[in-house]
Order: sequence, then C-alpha cells, then structure tokens
Amino acid sequence: MKVIIPVAGIGSKLRPHTHTQPKALVPVAGKPILSHIVDNLIEAGMREFIFIVGYLGDKVEEYIKTSYPGIIKTFIVQEPREGTGHAVWLACKHVNENDELIIALGDTIFDIHLRDIMGQPESALGVKKVDDPRNFGVVELDENGYIRNVVEKPPIPKSNLALVGIYKIKEGRKLMDALEKMIDSGQSSNGEYHLTQGIAILLAEGAKMKTFPVENWYDCGNKDSLLETNAVLLKKNSSSTKKYAFENTIIIPPVSISDHCKISNSIIGPNVSIGDHTIIDYSILRDAIIGSYSEINNAVLHHSVIGSDASLHGQSQSLNLGDSTEIDFGS
Repeated sequence: MKVIIPVAGIGSKLRPHTHTQPKALVPVAGKPILSHIVDNLIEAGMREFIFIVGYLGDKVEEYIKTSYPGIIKTFIVQEPREGTGHAVWLACKHVNENDELIIALGDTIFDIHLRDIMGQPESALGVKKVDDPRNFGVVELDENGYIRNVVEKPPIPKSNLALVGIYKIKEGRKLMDALEKMIDSGQSSNGEYHLTQGIAILLAEGAKMKTFPVENWYDCGNKDSLLETNAVLLKKNSSSTKKYAFENTIIIPPVSISDHCKISNSIIGPNVSIGDHTIIDYSILRDAIIGSYSEINNAVLHHSVIGSDASLHGQSQSLNLGDSTEIDFGS
C-alpha cells in the first residue's frame, strides 16, 4: 500500500506565516501539521510515501528527508497547481496495477484507527456529518450503504456526509486511469481538477466503495482553526506532558515547549506551543503558537501565532506575526 499526500498549496489563509514556509510545515501542538499526518500513517504501518509538492516544496522535501530517513519517499512537483485530482494523478507513474492507495490531504489532521480502515475489503472514504455541506465534497449513499456518487461542493446537497480528505482506494491504478480521463476530457471547475470527480468516474465504472466515520478532524486552514487545533491536540496529549522547570515561571498545562528554550519571569499556558531555542522573559502567554528561534520580552499575548526568528518587545496584543519579523512596541 502506498500513501499519496498532496502538499502543494500556498496556504494563503495562513499568511504571513506561509510567505516563508509551506503550510504543511506550520507548527501545531509541538510539531508541523505534516508531521502529525505522517506519524499517524507510519504508526498504521505505512512505509512508502509520495509527496506532491509545489510552493516552497524544497522545504517540505528537506524536512521529510531529515525527519523520516527510514521511509521510502518520492517527491513530485505540481506546477501549475490544478487541484487535488491533478495532484494525485501526477503520481500515476509510481502506481502499479495491484497497488492500493491511502490519499491524505496535507493540511488536515485526523484521529482515526487507520489499521481498521486498511483491512476493509473495498475502497473507503472518510466522511463526517456537517451542518452545511456546500463547501465540501459530498457523498451520496444507496440503500445498501455503498457510495452511489460523490459531488464537489453541490449548491443543493443530497446528503450531509462531507468528505474530509482521507481516502483508502483499493484499485489505485484504476483511479489513476479515471483521473487521466477527467484531465484529458477537460472536466475542470474554475481551473481545478477535483479528486471527487475522478472518484465519481471510478464509481460510474462499477467500483464498490463504502464510507468510514471521522469523528475527530482537525482543520488547520486559518489562524483561528490552527489555534483551536493546537488547543485540542495539546489537551489530547496532556497525559504525557513533560515536567518543565524555568526560572521564576509558572506553567499552566497543557503546553508544549521544545528543547533549548530559555524562559524566565513568565506565565506560560494554557494551550501554548513553543518552538526550539526560543527566549521568553517577563511575558504572559496563553492560547498561542510561538515559532523557533524567536524572542519575546515584556509581552502579554493571547490568541496569537508568532513565526520563527521573530522578535517581539512590547505590550498586550493579539497578533498574527510572520517569520523573520521584528516588532518593538517599547520604542
């Protein structure tokens, strides 16, 4: 079984952080978004990965090669970026006749039992019931619980079962052929070829697919959802929280503080993640993500995301501060 992870998006809703790093490497709960996804797949037994990269793809490739030397990895550049269906199709030369696929979108973290899904005899698509499915791919079921059709962002949905970005495809080669038919016939929407359209072609050709529920689904698409996901994952892992001891500092769990940080005269938490080698002094932080190699002094921060190599000296604010930025409210 092979894993395809599209990570070519530019992450415009997470700017300014995605000006200098790809969205998939934005940190949440102590490690990059992509690392949460890959770790879950490795835990389920996956060893062969295909990453579809684009914007700042060299950073994704460097991170994966450094952090995961033990997996089989292939990197394919998607240029131009023409949707998830096009991204997955680019891996066609690496998918053989009998290959099964796991497709996981690179900006969403899932909490599911992947081994149970991999053991299903048919293809299976992850879904969740939502109040308004018009912004999702939507699954329609027949009377026997099999998928009858999938539709991308229908104006009048026939179901409230939304696709959440994780797919187990039994017939990987046939999916690639279906995606090729879609692209060759120009079945795009606003310049994008959707994976759902390729799956719809596969269904029309007689493929059998079921769904599996995804109850815990963590979106990282913008600042608010990123901070919410950070808080949820920190609470989820709170039983394994390390014991921290910093000078004249109070730690309010859950928090994640990386190695070699220097923190003094501060109150940290709850729901705070801090990257490597960051210096914090005389500050109060809650509900925040702080990047690596940053410096924060005399600040009160809440609901804030601070990038790496940033410097902040000043007063209480709610900020969305990108990498390699310096702000000094004291001057």
